[in-house]
Amino acid sequence: MLCLNRNIKFHFILFAYCLLAFNGLYFSTPVRADTTTVVDRIVAVVNDEIITLYELNKMLQPYEENIEALGYAPEKKRETLFKLRTDLLNKLIDQKLADQQIKKNNIKISTKEIDMTIERLKETRSYTDEDLRAGLAQQGLTMEEYRENLKQQLLRSNLVNREVKSKIVVTTQEIEEYYNAHRDKYAGQTKYHIWNIAIRFSAYADSAEIQSALEKMEAVLRQLEQGRSFQEIVNEIPNRPGMLEGSDLGLYELNEMSSDLQNTVKNMKAEEFSPILSSSGGHQIIYVEEILLTDPKAMSDAKAEIQEILYNEAVDNRYETWLTDLRKRSHIKIIK
Repeated sequence: MLCLNRNIKFHFILFAYCLLAFNGLYFSTPVRADTTTVVDRIVAVVNDEIITLYELNKMLQPYEENIEALGYAPEKKRETLFKLRTDLLNKLIDQKLADQQIKKNNIKISTKEIDMTIERLKETRSYTDEDLRAGLAQQGLTMEEYRENLKQQLLRSNLVNREVKSKIVVTTQEIEEYYNAHRDKYAGQTKYHIWNIAIRFSAYADSAEIQSALEKMEAVLRQLEQGRSFQEIVNEIPNRPGMLEGSDLGLYELNEMSSDLQNTVKNMKAEEFSPILSSSGGHQIIYVEEILLTDPKAMSDAKAEIQEILYNEAVDNRYETWLTDLRKRSHIKIIK
């Protein structure tokens, strides 16, 4: 059997897909006799693997919706989307390169390793399971998505340790320097236990849908003003898509909230609810159940947390350096 070296295989793949494109078998579907609609095509070849337009568009979609909601002028929108597509394509190329090396080195992460990492995180940050889930919800992440992100982080860490062949060590001096530079972070902090009732709509919602959502929130606000318990209303809400949603969001410091939420919550007292807060994605009412002052954290108590932060920073730095070098040694072809 004829064996192809990497360089020949790389050009063979390009030739094969170009041939398919010429014949119209892969890249387009006829719509009329005089026109075609592109449904998929290759946007990059990375060594002996491809990245398709479908993959790129899938990654772009949530960002594209946010850009639409910002209401940019057509020219500004085109420039923003072009830069974003370029950045995301480079990210997909980096992911493909890393995945190839992970496969080459037979690096695997077990469910047990992910579970142990989550438990260690909860221990070092003094989080309960509810704290963690509430924090993820604030970032728009589910536990399943968080576990997948964590798996990728662990794969990257193991890959860096394998490829760089130099163990990362965080020294006591580095921990002390970080603690002294972030004393405000480890001083006693005010935390707000917050709930919300919200109704969301897409960036493409029309004025009738937005008005209908607002009327539902106004009905909730009237109930609160009449003295009904916030938690009682939350417990009655079905939490279905397109309907009202109620949640106990958990404990947060002001700097962990969005700027809009900070401006609202910082002026509230315990057991107070906010007016209706509206944004391009929906309406919500915030309720502050209690306000707690946490104890200052001594360096000895913060050591494990700081060690983890500095270790991850070192992994990220080495990963970027290694990836830059790997790009130079790889066959990468971007097809415009």
